[in-house]
Amino acid sequence: MTVQYNSVGSGAGRENLIAGASDFIGSDAYLDEEERAAVVDTCGDGGAYHIPVYISPVAVPYNLPGVDGLQLKPDTLAQIMNQDITVWNDPAIAEDNPDAELPDTEITVVHRSDDSGTTENFMEYLSAAAPDSWPHEADAAWPVQGEAAAQNTGVIQVINDNEGTIGYADASVVTGQAAAVGVGDEFVDFSPEAAAKVVDASEPADTGVEGDMALELARDTTESGAYPIVLVSYHVACSAYDDAERANLVKDFLAYVVSEDGQATAAEAAGSAPISESTRERALELIDTIQGG
Repeated sequence: MTVQYNSVGSGAGRENLIAGASDFIGSDAYLDEEERAAVVDTCGDGGAYHIPVYISPVAVPYNLPGVDGLQLKPDTLAQIMNQDITVWNDPAIAEDNPDAELPDTEITVVHRSDDSGTTENFMEYLSAAAPDSWPHEADAAWPVQGEAAAQNTGVIQVINDNEGTIGYADASVVTGQAAAVGVGDEFVDFSPEAAAKVVDASEPADTGVEGDMALELARDTTESGAYPIVLVSYHVACSAYDDAERANLVKDFLAYVVSEDGQATAAEAAGSAPISESTRERALELIDTIQGG
């Protein structure tokens, strides 16, 4: 069996599943209400299943020579991203970084140009943690003008090549510095372990599909050591397929991804946090219910 992967972004992936162009897809955000209604035409009355397979922090990379260990409280970060704070030596940034020598360099915010689950997850965090400073609803499309780049790798490339930049990206692609984020009375750096703490504290989302594993992430947690800007990437598959062989192939592949071997491979390759044993058991039970033929 050959699995072909096309890195088109979560938004395009969900469109492909709805159109029947992909047998299953990966998405850093679960299907919204409109998408869940539309996917029934392809997947049948049971709709689609969300299976969490990848837990990763969304990092806040920046390029500011001479400033190591940048710290940003939620409101400061939101104001930077909304371009209400436009220079690096702004008093709010200085207050978060009392020991840093901040230059008067202009801030360039780098965002995704494509519809992206990473964008949606990042905006959900800003809305929950800094509602007074972030006036935009979470969406797959970035709402503020700035420097745009395609995919996580494109964002990192622009930031690495240009001083004064800051953005957001899946932590697996970050090759330079990233800011520590304010959580309660402390600042927390991203790590798989810190991201996993947030997932453990989160509640199931109501998608209307029995047994579904989509999550409402606890973005505004103040738990010590938790990194709140986190994404859970799902494999989204139909609950039923017209062809039994295709259904069995999808089930076999998904079962491998959630297995200990599959999760260890992902952790080694991308620095993700493996799903817990209880999540694995629930995922395997859900995968086993996929119908075919």
